[in-house]
Amino acid sequence: MMWRLAISLMAGAVAALADGVLTISMRSEPRTLNPVVAVDAPSRELMRLLHGRLARIHGVTHVVEPSLATAWKFSSDGRSAVVTLRKGVTFSDGDPFDADDVLFSFQVYLDGKVASPQRSLLMPGGKPVTAEKLTSHSIRLHFAEPHGPGERMFDGIPILPKHRLEGAYREGKLAGMWTVSSAPGEIAGLGPFVMAQYAAGEKIVLKRNPRFWMRADGKALPYLDEVRIVFTPDQTAEALRFRAGEIDLISRPPAQAFASLGRDLKDHHFIDSGSSLEYHFVFFNLNDAPDRIPAAVAARQKWFSEPRFRRAVSLAADRQGMARLAFEGRATPLAHHVTAGNRLWVSKDIRVPARSLEEGRRLLLAAGFRMEGSALVDSQGKAVEFTLAYNSGNAQQGQMATLLQEDLRPLGIRLRLAPLEFRALVNRVLKTLDYDAALMALGSGDADPNAEMNVWHTSGAMHVWNLSARNKPTAWEAEIDRHMRQQQSTRDFAQRRKAYHRVQELVAEHLPILSLVSPNLLTAHRPGLENVRPSILPPYALWNIEQFRWANGKGGAQ
Repeated sequence: MMWRLAISLMAGAVAALADGVLTISMRSEPRTLNPVVAVDAPSRELMRLLHGRLARIHGVTHVVEPSLATAWKFSSDGRSAVVTLRKGVTFSDGDPFDADDVLFSFQVYLDGKVASPQRSLLMPGGKPVTAEKLTSHSIRLHFAEPHGPGERMFDGIPILPKHRLEGAYREGKLAGMWTVSSAPGEIAGLGPFVMAQYAAGEKIVLKRNPRFWMRADGKALPYLDEVRIVFTPDQTAEALRFRAGEIDLISRPPAQAFASLGRDLKDHHFIDSGSSLEYHFVFFNLNDAPDRIPAAVAARQKWFSEPRFRRAVSLAADRQGMARLAFEGRATPLAHHVTAGNRLWVSKDIRVPARSLEEGRRLLLAAGFRMEGSALVDSQGKAVEFTLAYNSGNAQQGQMATLLQEDLRPLGIRLRLAPLEFRALVNRVLKTLDYDAALMALGSGDADPNAEMNVWHTSGAMHVWNLSARNKPTAWEAEIDRHMRQQQSTRDFAQRRKAYHRVQELVAEHLPILSLVSPNLLTAHRPGLENVRPSILPPYALWNIEQFRWANGKGGAQ
């Protein structure tokens, strides 16, 4: 899955100078300029500006549209596809693009020694896609089994210049190419911009790629002459700069900042696109790994593994209150992990659970718990209290944790809060397993369910509540596995949606995670910035940056 953990590592913030110059703000620096090894969000977002793909998922419609490939046709059994490539395209250094570049890219990404994150996209069903050259501008792809997402995979595969990287690949040095200290002229791509300058700790400057193939209304894109990426450490600093008129577009600001700016900057454009793909959730430590889990945590797992306990906690959670108080009302309560923003795939038959302390108490009593005074105790008389870990750097999650603490008090459950630095939180969840419960968020890179494979399949690296499930899956986890594989291995959309709807039913029934809210996608920009069409898919407001332009060629900030 193209997945994203709760904290956003990049926010788009665009400032206009004169003559088509924009400035984009990142909250942390990219670790690499090499698409083969890029895993961090800033690096991956930068790759969108420098490199081309065979196809692009339209940010608003979510439909796959041609890019470097002009057409593709799958066989009737879904096991092969002929892909026709765009002619007359050149890399930013002037070298022509053809089928050899595509085959080289697939070879590199599939090489286990390279360990590229794109490899999983080219391994449907755990078996590699194979590619053969038909002509200089057409290839045939072979799949070991029908692949449901099909051409959607193309959006996640940046095409590499064979003429620039083949030598380093054969020498085993590819991973060390195109670092942040590389000379800008070393990097050749098929994207709308080219690297001009990297000043560590300060900024990145991108120039318009004059050889970019895309046109609109008979004019060459991109419209912008230059993009400047300045490093801004946090959302507060971005909001202050937006208020001061130093930047012209801010993407995914906190709801509180969005509301405050909207009250003060009446002439600006504030866009609430509704529910995003991001889902905030609580999950319990259900790992079956007694040799790794601390004894104190293991002793509490008997509570967590009781489905009625999880449901009681879910029923106590005031999702409406969380949306109202933590997100200024700009969030949607959830029944499961598929948000209302994912209109094509969400099951509308599953309702958000209404808060019911009475039903929660009934379930706990039926599960063998009882009240002693104001405290809930288990069958052994032990008071029910556990710790919830969350990201200390995310103010909204801190508010949600505090609200949940109060929500559980009427059930007699004492919830202790443990704010952790983000990396420490991830380390506990994915490595040491030293936690009771955690509050996190994930955001898919695509609306398609295949992007969630590494969360919902028991072999997935982000099967966070039970990383040991691949060896000892429960019956319902095994059923989720079957349906996730089924939606992946058929080209029939109706069958895919039926299988994924069943996954949503199983998640809502067994509650491996307690989905809480999905924050709305928020964007604000100054007057005069045209063609801003925010997407719930990464890179959000910047997905069509090649079409950004200023009215009359002038921006707002000078």
